Amino acid sequence: MPSDPHQRRAARHAQPAGDSATSPPRKKPITVDRIADAALRVVATEGYDALTIRRVAAVLDTGPSSLYAHIVNKDDIDDLLVGRLYSEVVLPEPDPATWRKQTLDVYAQIRDQYLKYPGVSRAALGTVPTNLDTLRVREGLLAILLAGGIEPQTAAWVLDALSLYVSAYALEQSLVQQRRKHPDQEWVLSREELLRRFAALPAEAFPQTRRYAAELTSGTGHDRFEFTLGLIMDNLTPPQPTASSPPDGCRTQGQCR
Repeated sequence: MPSDPHQRRAARHAQPAGDSATSPPRKKPITVDRIADAALRVVATEGYDALTIRRVAAVLDTGPSSLYAHIVNKDDIDDLLVGRLYSEVVLPEPDPATWRKQTLDVYAQIRDQYLKYPGVSRAALGTVPTNLDTLRVREGLLAILLAGGIEPQTAAWVLDALSLYVSAYALEQSLVQQRRKHPDQEWVLSREELLRRFAALPAEAFPQTRRYAAELTSGTGHDRFEFTLGLIMDNLTPPQPTASSPPDGCRTQGQCR
């Protein structure tokens, strides 16, 4: 230790031996969560079309081979993406009195999560989910439908139909918004322009389109979203007990008379 006080103070603040100021910091380990974060960042800044294993690796400042210790292929990244979005979905306690509204509310949450990241709903199309967060939401939706008295087979197919529509709806909305950013995409028309074009159609060939142009172009995207989901939900009815089947708790019809 130097005898001079100034030298001793300088020695305390000196960089320890072996620590070079130019040595690079240690990289964070690659994890599944970091891969999902990086994938979301790519989609948010560059769009879903830009999402590749190589691009995610670049965001993480590593090579693609580093990711293969945690994922199998691009489909795995899609599964992670959907799972990350579904982790934000809040599930209610299934209520037989409000099961329709509960189902619509959950799917509206899923829709809004998809719309935050343009095009990301493509990751949910044509794949079988295995992510626990995705399965958690599917389990919750199934529980809601069953609480409403819907038959298990019907409930299973309804979940597929609603999930497909929500993914397709979000994808279409993302495509429209993307094309509106480009001035050369003139075919993305306003409602006013559509009304003018419908009114200019030949009356003898398009009488119904001209007459009902206002109805054909009415409503916002979310208005139509709620209408379509409601159309499906309103046609779901729990099975009614038949005259030959005694009510619950009765072994024979005679015991319940």
